[in-house]
Amino acid sequence: MKVSLFAPLVSPVNDAAYVSALAKGAEARGFHSIWLGEHVVLFDNYDAEYPYEENGKIPVGGDRGLLEPITALSFMAAQTSRIRLGTGICLVPQRNPVYTAKEIAAVDYLSRGRVDFGVGVGWLEEEFTALGVPFARRGARCREYLEVIKSLWTEDVSSYSGEFYQLEPCRQYPKPVQQPGPPIYFGGESDAALRRVADIGAGWYGFNVAAEDVPGYLLRLDGFLEASGRTRSDIRTVICPYGHKLNKDRAAQYQDAGVDELVAMIVGRDLDELERWLDRLAGEYVA
Repeated sequence: MKVSLFAPLVSPVNDAAYVSALAKGAEARGFHSIWLGEHVVLFDNYDAEYPYEENGKIPVGGDRGLLEPITALSFMAAQTSRIRLGTGICLVPQRNPVYTAKEIAAVDYLSRGRVDFGVGVGWLEEEFTALGVPFARRGARCREYLEVIKSLWTEDVSSYSGEFYQLEPCRQYPKPVQQPGPPIYFGGESDAALRRVADIGAGWYGFNVAAEDVPGYLLRLDGFLEASGRTRSDIRTVICPYGHKLNKDRAAQYQDAGVDELVAMIVGRDLDELERWLDRLAGEYVA
């Protein structure tokens, strides 16, 4: 089982020096990858419920926000040579798919093929409203946008005609180093999310999933995979425990349950605390 890191990079606490130290320190200690989350704006008051906290509120806000993940991964790519770089997750249906294809391809190109493209449909309706994008049918929009993105990644002349997007024949370069593009991991734990994994995903990025709940999710996923003519061997299972307890025994339970990559959350308020987190996590989980 690979061991990776999920880093909620929160400005202004996590500045350039912090991000640099995280990237270099994680690679030096042998972590497999770093995954970054996304929210372009946050709100003091909102009706949507964050699905991973009991109070329904995301634990960041006020005068703090998340660094834009693709920009941050590009910054990390320039200072590393081995560690993989993942969006965990990128909110594809609220983005322009042509720009998203370009940005992900650019990081993959500059990193020599080290990007994992974790995507999701989002939960914060107010964020969609701020971007002028309908919240309804965001799952279908996500699938269609990914078709646009794949066309731009793989075809010399790309075009697309769908319900949500029209793309006249055009060319986009550079292409990603990884072909037919960076592997796509779908976040989410609903049946709809697991169906997306089974239909078109390279893997499942489960978030805030307890070790004892993994077998149940994978059993559901196996059913969707069978319906799509695929098996578990066709995908990778990536799990971030997030709010669930993680120690050596729990890590072993995740491995026994069939997890291919365990993503430990790392939070540091300064460089000294970051180094202590890196040392502890590497000492406990990296072989």
